[in-house]
Amino acid sequence: MTHPAYETVRPVLPNASVLLQANPGPMTLDGTNTWLLRGGPARGCVVVDPGEEDDAHLAAVLEAAGEVALVLLTHGHHDHSGAAAALHEATGASVRAADAAHCHGGAVLADGETLEAAGIRLRVLATPGHTADSVSFALDAADDVAAVLTGDTILGRGTTVVAHPDGVLGPYLDSLQRLHGLGDVSVLPGHGPELPSVAEVAGQYLTHRAERLEQVRGALRELGAQASARQIVELVYADVDQAVWWAAELSVAAQLDYLRAGA
Repeated sequence: MTHPAYETVRPVLPNASVLLQANPGPMTLDGTNTWLLRGGPARGCVVVDPGEEDDAHLAAVLEAAGEVALVLLTHGHHDHSGAAAALHEATGASVRAADAAHCHGGAVLADGETLEAAGIRLRVLATPGHTADSVSFALDAADDVAAVLTGDTILGRGTTVVAHPDGVLGPYLDSLQRLHGLGDVSVLPGHGPELPSVAEVAGQYLTHRAERLEQVRGALRELGAQASARQIVELVYADVDQAVWWAAELSVAAQLDYLRAGA
């Protein structure tokens, strides 16, 4: 099936399918990926990132999931978490996240925690940086990791914003290193198509961040040490669509904090 196919279940792995919400945009790419996880003949389904609050998408999730065993959030941004409360009310399933403000009937997720539901096993990986509450989920198969759900920490296309001041660059770089260490396992991202190797794309992200940092250093030399994030965006991101300059400004602010802290 050609991607994107809105509100249509698309199998990706034997235990993972995606339901793409029809909310495309500069920050959401094709839309939000709602992941449906279930193993073998087990009843129920784990829903990861139910998306924005939208009646049509919620109905599609309920139809596709059947019995919802658990709802997980990769982070609290509305395009991932907006429908969580409604899904909890409709199904009674617990909603778990790294931030208590986004939990409904469930405990806060802990780094390294193992979750078992609907015949699948997930390991919680704290991957802050895009936001302070960002987590990824390693989808285990036998004694190995089959895939990793990365939310907005790694996207299926392009790179992600470090959403300063909640997002912080140092932890983001550490998170990329952590994901890189998982090796050649599939990436199931929050937006965009799945990717074959988290090690490969995390390496590309790390290279991109290093290049951007060098560009910001160069801009500071040209503009002066007290240059604003906006001034740097206008110089460094001149080739980027101005519709997303506001997001670039957040990332540059995070880079400035990182550099001014002595990195």
